[in-house]
Amino acid sequence: MTEGTTLPVNEDKASNEPKEPGLIENGGLERTLQSRHLQFIAIGGTIGTGLFIGIGSALATAGPVSLLLAFIFMGSIIYSVLVSLGELAVFMPVTGSMTVYASRLVDPTLGFSMGWVYWFSWAITYALELTAAGLIIQYWNESLSIAIWIAAFWVIFTAINFLPVRWFGEIEMWFSTVKVITIVGFVIFALCINAGVGDEGYIGFKYWKSPGPFAEHEVSGGAGKFVGFWAVLVTAAFSYQGTELVGVGAGETKNPEKNIPSAIRWTFWGIFVLFIATVFFVGLDIPYDLKALNSDATNASASPLVLVAQRAGVRVLPDIINGVLLTAVLTAANSNVYSSSRILVALAEEGFAPSWVSRTNRYGSPYIAVTLSALVGLLGFLNLSQDVSAIYGSSKS
Repeated sequence: MTEGTTLPVNEDKASNEPKEPGLIENGGLERTLQSRHLQFIAIGGTIGTGLFIGIGSALATAGPVSLLLAFIFMGSIIYSVLVSLGELAVFMPVTGSMTVYASRLVDPTLGFSMGWVYWFSWAITYALELTAAGLIIQYWNESLSIAIWIAAFWVIFTAINFLPVRWFGEIEMWFSTVKVITIVGFVIFALCINAGVGDEGYIGFKYWKSPGPFAEHEVSGGAGKFVGFWAVLVTAAFSYQGTELVGVGAGETKNPEKNIPSAIRWTFWGIFVLFIATVFFVGLDIPYDLKALNSDATNASASPLVLVAQRAGVRVLPDIINGVLLTAVLTAANSNVYSSSRILVALAEEGFAPSWVSRTNRYGSPYIAVTLSALVGLLGFLNLSQDVSAIYGSSKS
């Protein structure tokens, strides 16, 4: 090399060297989320109607032990997924992680199909959660149409997602804390009820003896018990939906190499312990042949947590649980808009959707993706002319 010769400098590379890996691929979004935000975004999107209401009918279908095994089995799968997702998210911290990873590491067709299916699953769940919120409020006043609440909450949560993502993270964190405190409180309460504090006296494991640990489903005998276990795996899978939001937010995470692994660990073990403890004590304190478990209601009256309190003679808990259930549903709805919009941004970045979908406003929010995803939530108005329970069950499936 001759003296005085200057080497060509890649200005883009030079300007990005000090930054976190993957920063250039965040689609114009802001990296302001901390580890605690990721954890509570995942918790907010996971702990909802599946846990507070869905486990009631699942208990009646499979029995306490089958239900517990189903949640443990599905939890082991979720753990494997999250650990793998965490490794990829640190290596390639981009928005809409799963879609991008499938496209770049396997095949673009897989990324395309996975991305659109995943987007639709979250977008349609937004309509489900908005409907559930209206039904929960009807527990206090049945004269109010759910249309009022679907419209009101749709406007509120769509607007929130137009704001800086850091605000979204803070809102999710505080509201999700209410759910965590409620579940911890219920576990302590259920333990006391099981030990004899209540109208039923000491319960112990008597419901595991009669009517038994396993319920027969569709067919009789051992085959029916086996079928019952597999039948409730759908409920378990639905309940765990949202844990992967840690990866969805990777493209907006500050210092992803540090924050993502921490968020993965705390998210999984926090959700897993809360779920297993709740399912275990519900199965201890309620017999699976209780008729109230098969209620079509979607408010506190159908929650097994409330049934535990009612059987123990505690009358004030239903209103409290209904309030917490409303909080759970609303935070889940908030996460629905966030996750679906970020997946839509990833689809646009990969060329699977129009490029203009990923445009952001001055707050770094992908306003077009948010709008398109939120519009699917308006399908909740279909419940005004059809059987709400049927629509709720179909949407969950």
